Amino acid sequence: MSFLNNLFSRSRSAAKTRASENPGQDSAPRIYSRAEHRVSRKYISESALKVLYRLNGAGFKAYLVGGAVRDLLLDREPKDFDIATNAHPEEIRELFRNSRLIGRRFRLAHVRFGREIIEVATFRAGHDGGGDGVSIADGGRILRDNVYGEIDDDVWRRDFTANALYYDISDFSIVDYVGGFEDINQGKLRLIGDPQRRYREDPVRMLRAIRFAGKLDFSIDRYTRRSFEHHGALLKDIAPARLFDEALKMFHSGRGLQTFSLLEEYRLFGHLFPLTMENFLDDTSSHQLVIEALQNTDDRLSQNMSVNPAFIFAAILWGALQSRRESYLADGVPEPEAFSVAADEVIVEQVRRVAIPRRFTTIVRDIWFLQHRLSKPTRKRALKLIEHPRFRAAYDFLLLRERAGEQLNGIGSWWTDLQEEDDAGKSKLLEQLHDPKRPRRRSRHRRKKPTD
Repeated sequence: MSFLNNLFSRSRSAAKTRASENPGQDSAPRIYSRAEHRVSRKYISESALKVLYRLNGAGFKAYLVGGAVRDLLLDREPKDFDIATNAHPEEIRELFRNSRLIGRRFRLAHVRFGREIIEVATFRAGHDGGGDGVSIADGGRILRDNVYGEIDDDVWRRDFTANALYYDISDFSIVDYVGGFEDINQGKLRLIGDPQRRYREDPVRMLRAIRFAGKLDFSIDRYTRRSFEHHGALLKDIAPARLFDEALKMFHSGRGLQTFSLLEEYRLFGHLFPLTMENFLDDTSSHQLVIEALQNTDDRLSQNMSVNPAFIFAAILWGALQSRRESYLADGVPEPEAFSVAADEVIVEQVRRVAIPRRFTTIVRDIWFLQHRLSKPTRKRALKLIEHPRFRAAYDFLLLRERAGEQLNGIGSWWTDLQEEDDAGKSKLLEQLHDPKRPRRRSRHRRKKPTD
């Protein structure tokens, strides 16, 4: 039996035994007319509409699909507009001279309109793991999947019901094969198909479930979440660069703190950050620091302020750094060397699991190394330290450490006052500091012996 028949069979069987949790699994779609939904063309990107109309005018079926339809139904502004069609990639490229084909695992087209890119994918069909365009690893993970079909094939290859709605440009209806319309109304995230097989195909689907639940404030259907614990270890087989992309999406969604809570609740966080998870067991302040950093990032994003990924990763790995540093100090390694070696080791070990790019790990190191100078300022160097290009990030990090419960003797408030005071006030604050006395150097010149 083919993969598609297996998937249909399992879905129909599940629908009979747990209809309330898995509505809409029949093959016949439910069509919502324009009068039955709130998706309007005026909220769809003009570029996306151009692509939809050109494909439709050339005789192809064309649908807005996925997150854009979901977000429009939730009265949210979509970030991206993706299109599904029965046109093959080469046919799409012929229709759009401003397009290029990308992807190996999934072949699709990017149609560029200035800085905006509209992603156009051909309907995918089910398969049993064989045939041209297909490559599957021994464990069931899909490596390449370029088998084309029709919309009633494509829907079963999508991940969650909320992401499997198709907006038909020909009559402005919404096509729903899997009950996604009602799931969105109920705030429910539900995986399409058998969770065990779907997670083996692509373990990142577990992280996507967490991200969407956190971002949309949806509950995760129990059949969707119950396999997390058993399949979380499969994430170790995912390319570290891909896990970095997923981590960034989760923590910079504007709902990073909620997402972190879900990662912990479903025991997936440790598969991404094993050093941090080990440290959480013994250090409550490091756990609180991650919470404070994510809340800070969420607040900044809500105010349309800039954020740097390095800040989050500096917070996530800080406890592991401190633990490793203390271990070296206990072995008699001098403080500067213990800190430096510990920082290097923690970053090297972490990037094997989540490949944080060097442009960010460099900033992480700067934030870390400035903590010592900020916590023990000197009269001569305090004002120069404010001019350091990483001072602001390091200062914000210091404040979060205090809020997380680290005992730093109020040094964060001292730095806050130093930045806000006038010159006279700065002088008074600097007078509170005592520069360490350097040991007096012995003269290299020998004293001449007195002559008789």
